[in-house]
Amino acid sequence: MNARIVVLVLLSAVSLQACTVDEAGPGGTVIINAQVIDGSGEPSRDVSVRILGDRIYAVGDFSPADNDVVVDAAGLALAPGFIDAHSHHDNGLFDLPDALAVINQGITTIAGGQDGGQVYPLEAFFANLEAAPVTINVASFAGHGTLRGRVMGDDYRRHATEEELAQMGELLRAEMAAGAFGLSSGLEYDPGSFSATEELVGLAKVAAADGGRYISHIRSEDQFFWEAIDEVINIGREASLPVQVTHIKLAMTRWWGQADALIAKLNDARASGVDITADIYPYPAWTTSFSWLATLFPDRDLDRREGAEYILSDMLSPEGILLPDYQPEPEYSGMTIAEISQIRETDPETTLMDLLKAETAEDNDRGASMMLGFAMNESDIEAIMAWPHTVIGSDGALAGVHPRGYGAFTRYLGHYIRSRSVLSLEEGIRRVTSLSAEQLGILNRGLIEPGRYADLVLFDPARIEDRATPAEPHLPSAGIDKVWVNGTLVFEDGEVTDARPGKPIRRGDQ
Repeated sequence: MNARIVVLVLLSAVSLQACTVDEAGPGGTVIINAQVIDGSGEPSRDVSVRILGDRIYAVGDFSPADNDVVVDAAGLALAPGFIDAHSHHDNGLFDLPDALAVINQGITTIAGGQDGGQVYPLEAFFANLEAAPVTINVASFAGHGTLRGRVMGDDYRRHATEEELAQMGELLRAEMAAGAFGLSSGLEYDPGSFSATEELVGLAKVAAADGGRYISHIRSEDQFFWEAIDEVINIGREASLPVQVTHIKLAMTRWWGQADALIAKLNDARASGVDITADIYPYPAWTTSFSWLATLFPDRDLDRREGAEYILSDMLSPEGILLPDYQPEPEYSGMTIAEISQIRETDPETTLMDLLKAETAEDNDRGASMMLGFAMNESDIEAIMAWPHTVIGSDGALAGVHPRGYGAFTRYLGHYIRSRSVLSLEEGIRRVTSLSAEQLGILNRGLIEPGRYADLVLFDPARIEDRATPAEPHLPSAGIDKVWVNGTLVFEDGEVTDARPGKPIRRGDQ
């Protein structure tokens, strides 16, 4: 066994305090003068980090070898690359392989296949990522809605039969074998909205048999929120697998101020043996297709005024519905329902109904409009974010209309960690690194220690912040200095490099 292998074996067991780096063989990269926040939650340390190939080779007090590339961090913070626990950046990656939206935030790994939708089949998707690599690492869940659609087709507005459930189970087994981390569901969306709890329990058991987990956009994030929380807890209990409430929120004015009650319910579930966790995005607004609001009208009848009254009183407000790109009448793009109501000289309820009718009309051939719903209370966001089992997910897209696609993680670190002190910097970094890896089931990432993959982000804690806004959702962040993915520099001085070292991450990958 040569000297380098012996050193690597020793370093994988303990953090290095002092060593002499073997100067023979290929050089590595050594980052000096950094405040290393290693992802464990422990205080930062002034140590050097050596990268060799795609792994971290040494952490501690040592001198670089003559053939090493030396990066002087000049006192900036060095952390593990951030892990996005809930991302839609997996869609369109081959068109935008630099993944600027992701990497400008310091994110090096995304977990896609969310809200019940996945790139299908996973085996082919991962093979394509290996054949045409992108900048970032990609993990994925298997999407319940995708599998349900493949089995039931357009006849999905009902419960699945036993035969159909068995067919979905076979598809799920294939996706798990391809490396899926578990099953995701989007139960407010079709076709998942028509599924029975028993269907989800049955499929969750299939995921559990392969060591997977269940992550859910629960059945209701507003009117029937508490019943939906009970359902996801029950799925975790019945299927005996970890469950995560994804982009958790109290998204209804009626529920504002009840974060403590939510946390108590989750803690009770954990105390009873259910491994339930959560992820959250750091914004008071969600986004979805504008037409989704039609599902909240009784019988989806857009002439039922009580539906509009409910949306604009109990859920949102006229000022809280923003249409970044209203397709039927583009002149309204960038306006709220309140502003459009003034222009049209109709009351907000009538305005909402009329806009939805135009959006859902059969002759609307302009495509789907998106909306931002400002439905959350900041004190609730902070309380849920501080819960020990909450991690961060962007819920963002590569070219979406919500600023979270470009700025979720830098907003989290700038606004909630630095300015609001919701968590300490070290604990805040742990939530987006090692804890995210643990809750997703990702191995050998999320910590700065020898033997781990060299996903790293160098940033300025005093300057890090998001710049993306609803008006300009694609503005890159400030304060991210450099990013490495699998040991390769991919972001420097505000620009993505030409390197594409990202890998598909399959469940169980070492």
